[in-house]
Amino acid sequence: MDRREDLAATILYVDDEEMACKYFERSTGSEYEVLTALSADAAIAILRAERGRIGVVVTDFRMPGRDGGDLLQQIGREYPHVVRILITAYADKKLLLDTVNSGEVFRILEKPLDVNEVRRALRLATELARDRVANRQKLLAINETLAFLAHELNTPLATIVNFSRGIAQRASDSHITLTRHEEIGMAALSVNDNARYCLTVLSSFVDSVRNAGLSFVGEGGSAASQLVASLLDTYPMSVEQRAMVQVDVQQDFRITALPNCVALVLSSLISNALRALQARPDPRLSITLLIDGEPRISISDNGPGIPGEVLERLLVDPVTTHAAAGGSGRGMIFCNRIMQSFGGGLQIHSEPDRCTTVTLNFPAMRNQYKRSAR
Repeated sequence: MDRREDLAATILYVDDEEMACKYFERSTGSEYEVLTALSADAAIAILRAERGRIGVVVTDFRMPGRDGGDLLQQIGREYPHVVRILITAYADKKLLLDTVNSGEVFRILEKPLDVNEVRRALRLATELARDRVANRQKLLAINETLAFLAHELNTPLATIVNFSRGIAQRASDSHITLTRHEEIGMAALSVNDNARYCLTVLSSFVDSVRNAGLSFVGEGGSAASQLVASLLDTYPMSVEQRAMVQVDVQQDFRITALPNCVALVLSSLISNALRALQARPDPRLSITLLIDGEPRISISDNGPGIPGEVLERLLVDPVTTHAAAGGSGRGMIFCNRIMQSFGGGLQIHSEPDRCTTVTLNFPAMRNQYKRSAR
């Protein structure tokens, strides 16, 4: 069961009668993980403590204090991804119609509960919860990707702006011919104008996508080997740099979750590796695809390694060894967040003056991988 299924299959049952909670748990516990609460306030406390692990809430309507309708309204506001089911023993048609029409519930079940009917409702509810979890993960990945794009592009573009201003100032102070002076000044202004245009377009793009709530569409996914090959074909490398890159496809697999975002992460990691190899006499960069418990892609270089004090903070704090080149130290944090947004993550191993390996771990995917043809 993958992370998304774990979330969807966790159900919270709310009823002020302890025996009703035990009966529900016995009836459905073999198929789902069931948590129980004896009041609306206790249910909210569990939802907050579980941090999004619950996919479905089933609640009785009549309870002392806050009733089930009030509870579902709060859940709708604070946990809109949670699928809500209401149980009632009262034939209050107006109540039922108002609750359904307001969109507060997915299903209404009547007491005494019919086990088969409950199981059918839960099966549909967990499927819907699974879809909602997937959509939340995709939106989170989109937000992280947009932030990452802004980080990756804003830094060099801002550097261009600053350097172009310096060029223009130097040109105005230099004792050179008028023609040459004008050429330098016009070139600097052109660089400045173009950089500012890029910054403006990027900012507008990020804002428009976020405001529109864009979701990612890409159902079929991509083979990891094809994604890497396509990236290397388009990445701006010199002939010498391309010659140092080796790809080892030990086992191929499909990247079904946000392959475009994964390509962005890979692009950033390759950029870091190439920068680390600039002064090495025998530079090597290897990309390995394999499945060892879970699918993974590893990028290794024989560069100078990462200092220990930087390595231990690299995925947590904005720390960098390339501040002079405009680095802010947030790139690896964004890479890790993008991977985590769909259940994966990053691992970094580095040895001083020997090597650095960054591994992208993907969620285990049943029947998604195959041995590579050799």
